[in-house]
Amino acid sequence: MEPDYRFSFANERTFLAWVRTSLALLAAGVALDVVELSIPSIAQYAIAVLLAALGLLSALAAWIRWARAERAIRRGEPLPHFGFGALFVIVVVVAAVGLMAAGLDNTP
Repeated sequence: MEPDYRFSFANERTFLAWVRTSLALLAAGVALDVVELSIPSIAQYAIAVLLAALGLLSALAAWIRWARAERAIRRGEPLPHFGFGALFVIVVVVAAVGLMAAGLDNTP
């Protein structure tokens, strides 16, 4: 039995939103590595690597989430839980706080 196409399209839109977010994080990590800021270079590099890694991880998680949800939709099962969102928010907040803290240490 084919599922209602609206649910499949909604699942795909969610997947594409996560892919856009992962591309933005990857671009932010690259930009942070390239641009000279007035923060310690090790902090700048660490946050850049964290953002790039989170971008790659979120792209992978998006694909896994899309596949699991699509499978559940086609089988008529309840949608699976997706616990990556909480971890994602925590890491982004830690990166933002780290960047702000590194910038505050170097203010004149």
